[in-house]
Amino acid sequence: MDQLAAGVHQLRIKRFVNVYFVEAGNDDEWVLIDTGLPGSEKEIQAAAAELFGPGARPQAIILTHGHLDHMGSAKELAAAWQVPVIVHPLELPYVTNKAKYPPRDPTVGGTLAFMSRFFPTDLPDLTSVVEALNTDDPNPPFLASWRWVHVPGHAPGQIAFFREADHTLIGADAFATTDHESVPSVLLGIPKISVAGAPFNYDWTQCRESVQKLADLEPRHIGCGHGPVLTGLQAMVDLRHLANEYPLPAQGRYIHEPARVDASGVEHLPPPAEDKLPKQAAAVGLGLLLAGAGWLLVGGRRKKRRAKTYATAQGNQEW
Repeated sequence: MDQLAAGVHQLRIKRFVNVYFVEAGNDDEWVLIDTGLPGSEKEIQAAAAELFGPGARPQAIILTHGHLDHMGSAKELAAAWQVPVIVHPLELPYVTNKAKYPPRDPTVGGTLAFMSRFFPTDLPDLTSVVEALNTDDPNPPFLASWRWVHVPGHAPGQIAFFREADHTLIGADAFATTDHESVPSVLLGIPKISVAGAPFNYDWTQCRESVQKLADLEPRHIGCGHGPVLTGLQAMVDLRHLANEYPLPAQGRYIHEPARVDASGVEHLPPPAEDKLPKQAAAVGLGLLLAGAGWLLVGGRRKKRRAKTYATAQGNQEW
C-alpha cells in the first residue's frame, strides 16, 4: 500500500487497478473507494485489517464507476461487511444488469484497444446491495471533508473525489497516473499523467472537459484508478498540461460522434468503425493454413519419392 495523503491509502490490485481506503474523520470510520477486479476481496480485506485492525469494515463502499475492474469484488465485500455499495444514479442501469455500457472501441488504436477485444463484457449484478448517490449533496456519504465531482466521458456516472483542505484528488479513470498504453508502465507503476481507458471512452469531448474540470482544482496529491500516487507541484503542472493539450485519437467509433446516454442506459450509438484486425487476422490465418497445407503436400510427395527410391534400391539388392 502507498499513502496518497493523510488518512488516504492506495492499494494496487494485480499491479493494474487501484482501490482507496479513506478515513472518515471519526475513530475507526472509513470508506472504501472501488473494489478492483473480481476475486480481489481477500486482498482488500487483508489490507483493511492491516490498516484498521482485525474485522475492520467500512461505513460504505463507493464506486467511482461500474466498469468490471472497479466493481469486480463489490458484491462479495458488501455481503461480507454488510454495507451498501453506492454509485452515481447514472451508473445504476449498468451495475444492476438493466443495460450495457456503450460498446468498447478496439478501432481507436493502441495496446489497450487491442487487448480490450478479449475483456469480458458481463458485470456482476449489484441490485441487492447498491444504493444511489444523493446528487443534491456535494459531499460523499460519510466523507464530510470531501466533495464528489461528476466526470463523465469514460462512464456516464463516473465520479472523482476532492479534498479541498490539502488538495487531494482521487481521479477515477478520468485520466491515469501511468502511461495507460504501455503494459510495462502499468505493471511497473511508472509515473506519467496520461489519457485513461481509450477503448472505453464513449464521449471524447466529455473526457477532455472532465480532465479540465479536475485540473482546475489544482490538486497536489493525485491518485487515479490506474497508476501510482503522485504528489507535489509537478503533478499539478502535468495534469494542467494534459488538460490544455488533451490528445484525441486519430480514429475510432466515437471520435466524431459520441454515444448518448440517459438514466436508463444507452440512448444512441454511432455506427461502428471498420475494424480491420479480424480481416487481417483471417488473412494471416488463411496464409498459415495454405502454407501448412503446402508443407504437408510437399512433404507427402517427398515421402513418396523416398519410399519409391528405397523400394527400387531394395529390388536391386535382391536381384
